[in-house]
Amino acid sequence: MQTYKLLILTDHKNHSSENSLYALARAMYADPHSACVDVATRNLPENVDFFSEKTDEITVSKVDENFQFDAEGSRFLKDKKTVSAHDYDLIWLRMPPPLSESFLYFLEKKLFKSFIINSPKGILETGTKAFLMNFEKLCPPMKLCRRVEDIIQFKSQFPIVLKPLREYGGRGIVRIDGDKVWQGKIETSFDTFIQEIDPKNIEYLGVKFLENVSKGDKRIIVVNGQILGASLRLPAQDSWLCNVSMGGSSNVTKVDFDEINIAQTINPFLSKMGIVMYGIDTLVNDDGKRVLSEINTTSIGGLPQIEAMTGEPVVAKAANLIWDYFLKNKDK
Repeated sequence: MQTYKLLILTDHKNHSSENSLYALARAMYADPHSACVDVATRNLPENVDFFSEKTDEITVSKVDENFQFDAEGSRFLKDKKTVSAHDYDLIWLRMPPPLSESFLYFLEKKLFKSFIINSPKGILETGTKAFLMNFEKLCPPMKLCRRVEDIIQFKSQFPIVLKPLREYGGRGIVRIDGDKVWQGKIETSFDTFIQEIDPKNIEYLGVKFLENVSKGDKRIIVVNGQILGASLRLPAQDSWLCNVSMGGSSNVTKVDFDEINIAQTINPFLSKMGIVMYGIDTLVNDDGKRVLSEINTTSIGGLPQIEAMTGEPVVAKAANLIWDYFLKNKDK
């Protein structure tokens, strides 16, 4: 069996014991297709030039069966070696969002001989919430808002939520109901909100506010077209935001027929764009049906937690599916 060299790009600065990188890296290493797995972190002085797009040389550390999180990040500091990123057959982006356009272009142009997962070009195209407009039938009513007039017209129909096109983790989300506006837990008037934003820099995806948000935001993890697990994120009692970073809670759950249909509908598009591992979020609409609310294609986590709660070997399965995608597509 032919084996291949894998490089994982990450940034361990804000890692915790909950980070999926460590379990996934060990699983990629354990796969029989692996010749070696190395990891490089942006949070290392030696790698400033690489992540600043000035060189293809990068300092890496070895991944083995003992690759574990520790608060000091010692795994990234020992057994270091400096190599060319061109030495690897497969490069796996496990970096937190947002990733700059220039860095994604750098990877696409500089490392064109290596197979990169998820594709930098694919991340760039899917990394804006405007991408959801390709799947309007699967989503709540939506409108791209680039002018104050767009916001006024859309909010006149029903309560809405404005999502900044390239933010993540619930950052910058605005809820509007008539003349009332909520930015997080802070309530203001619509007139005040409009006065505070720059009319030349309005970039929102407007979405109908769903009254059933209290039933939770479900994150579904898909790898190479297969649903591997899901978690249900519920908002805190005094909040309408489900993000765990905003105080929500997370519990393992199952997917329903509508969510399976969503994944099967969008996967052919994402697969052609080089998006192998991604998360889709769903909310319950006014008819009680789960609808698509987000597509996330950068550094998806959660599989080790799902494995711990279900007993299913989803981490190893994810690694196998990633290697399968690489083997099928590496020569295209």
